[in-house]
Amino acid sequence: MLSLLSMFGLVLILAGWGYETYQTLKDRHCDVKLNFALLYFVGSSLLAFHAYVLNDMIFIILNVAAALIALINIYYILFGEKYSQQYKDLLKKTKKSKK
Repeated sequence: MLSLLSMFGLVLILAGWGYETYQTLKDRHCDVKLNFALLYFVGSSLLAFHAYVLNDMIFIILNVAAALIALINIYYILFGEKYSQQYKDLLKKTKKSKK
C-alpha cells in the first residue's frame, strides 16, 4: 500500500512539473529566479545521490527529474529566446563591473 501511495505521489509531482516544464519549453522563456534554479539543481542532485546510496528508486526518479527540470529552467533563464528581465539585469551588472 505504501509503495502504491509513493508511486501516486511521484506521478502527481511529475505531472505538475511536467506541465510547468512544457510551458517553459513552449514559451522558450523562464521567469524563475536564477539563484533559486541553481540552488534547486544542486539540492536535487545531492538528494538524488543520497537516494541512489539508499537504493530508493522512487526518490532517485523524483530527484533526477527535479534536477533536470532545474537545468532546463537555468538554460531558458540564460539563453531563452525571450530573455528574462533577470538575465538583462545580470548582463548590465557584468558590463558595469568591467568598467
